[in-house]
Amino acid sequence: QVVLVESGGGSVQAGGSLRLSCADSGRTFSRLTMGWFRQAPGKEREFVAVISWSDVNIYYADSVKGRFTISRDATKNTMYLQMNSLKPEDTAVYYCAARTNWEPTTTPGSYDHWGQGTQVTVSS
Repeated sequence: QVVLVESGGGSVQAGGSLRLSCADSGRTFSRLTMGWFRQAPGKEREFVAVISWSDVNIYYADSVKGRFTISRDATKNTMYLQMNSLKPEDTAVYYCAARTNWEPTTTPGSYDHWGQGTQVTVSS
């Protein structure tokens, strides 16, 4: 069973940094493709970053490329999203997601498991 729990959200000024964490309490962490998505008020959920099964493939949305870094630590069953140079347009609820498939898809509907979400607010 995959149960995802996010932490690390908060409020920060533009240009600041935050690190989000996503912990999985299951036993299949190393065989999960995992991603980060975000949803701003009135907007659809959008892809942010994905890391594939065995960490071979990593992809980012163009809007965060060069500023955000996705990673994970299999010894802690935890995935991270390091967010630097934050902008007001990064404000959203951030969700981690997982799928039991190697393919690092960017489509929210392709993911089977979701965390509860964590709010990130960036002020100008």
